[in-house]
Amino acid sequence: MANEIVVTAARVSVIDPEKSIIKSYIAGATITKGQAVYCVTATGKAGLATAAAASNLAQFRGIALCGAGAGQAVDVLEQGELAGFTLAGNYDALVYLHDTAGVLSTAVGTVTVPVGRVAPMSDKDLTKVLRVVVSRQSTWA
Repeated sequence: MANEIVVTAARVSVIDPEKSIIKSYIAGATITKGQAVYCVTATGKAGLATAAAASNLAQFRGIALCGAGAGQAVDVLEQGELAGFTLAGNYDALVYLHDTAGVLSTAVGTVTVPVGRVAPMSDKDLTKVLRVVVSRQSTWA
């Protein structure tokens, strides 16, 4: 779809780990580095998040920092800045969960689930990165 944000998994990296919040989960399914995840309420494992329906699948919990197969550990960025995404929009633009499982978007999905914002790095080019902020107190329905 036109609004999908392209991720280059090999380039996904945390900009400032000391200022980030990273949580480890066990993957409930195959997860690729850079995909959006949620916590499966019945098992406590990580699954691919989607905004396609008002359900626990829309409860965004972060971005996978590594790939993992079912039963393997996966680190998830809950708060911080990430490189590896093609962010064509304006600085400070909102980024959302897409209706496609694990994918981010520049437009809202069926359920509006904000993931973060486009942020500038402090380099001379003001390189665009994804500023992820998980709102654990929110329920998207």
